[in-house]
Amino acid sequence: MLYVIGLGLGDERDITVKGLEAVKGSERVYLESYTSILMVNKEKLEEFYGKEVIVAHRETVESQSDDILKDADRVDVSFLVVGDPFGATTHTDLVIRAHELGIKVKVVHNASIMNAVGATGLQLYSFGQTISVVFFTETWRPDSFYDRIKENTTLGLHTLCLLDIKVREQSIENLMRNRPIYEPPRYMTVNQAVEQLLEVETKRGEKAYTADTLAVGVSRVGSDDQIIKAGTLEQLVGVDFGAPLHSLVLVGHRLHLLEAEILRENAVDLERLNFVLKHDYNIDK
Repeated sequence: MLYVIGLGLGDERDITVKGLEAVKGSERVYLESYTSILMVNKEKLEEFYGKEVIVAHRETVESQSDDILKDADRVDVSFLVVGDPFGATTHTDLVIRAHELGIKVKVVHNASIMNAVGATGLQLYSFGQTISVVFFTETWRPDSFYDRIKENTTLGLHTLCLLDIKVREQSIENLMRNRPIYEPPRYMTVNQAVEQLLEVETKRGEKAYTADTLAVGVSRVGSDDQIIKAGTLEQLVGVDFGAPLHSLVLVGHRLHLLEAEILRENAVDLERLNFVLKHDYNIDK
């Protein structure tokens, strides 16, 4: 049996009881390490699970999946995913491959940013399409996400922005020379994401959002030291959200009074927030 197990968002204790039982009964345990990160290291997981944990990098999961699935028709193998198992398409591919090999699969779900973003006070059924914001480079500044935000804005819906992480990335030189040398990990901050979003708006100029659009920046959701701050995009550029992981929500105009009240509790600047709520969202105190 292949168990695909969500670990939640915080630390080693966020695994479900069902997931922990599957891990303890597995012959091999893999940890997917490139679509997200937990706030504790592998050794902490091993201590809590009482099992060796094998780190599975992108190339392992995408190109060497048969190694993970070896003998899974006869023994139990666990594949651990930060958040929920189906937060990334890579994990769907692994499940499909297991089915092709006649291997039974059991999925154990858990919290992910896709539902934990409700901690912002914004109602989940008022969210539109989720987008990803990747690190810009000197020669690559993609803006395809802009059209999705514009569609959400037109409908008055909130937009969850998932921010880029770079783990085990190679420089162009090392890649071309086939040298297994990797760059230090990088995790996009709310501040970087906002700067890139505003750059794209300046270029496109279609008012999908502006510097005065309300947004909520979050970091380390699900942990004891999570941060949630609401303000305009311009204000969030100057907020220190601390260590990764960060996410960003653009607030849609179909904002409910209760949602607005929670935004006030997390306001960077309450007076400014109330002004924007009244001026742009027609919500008074």
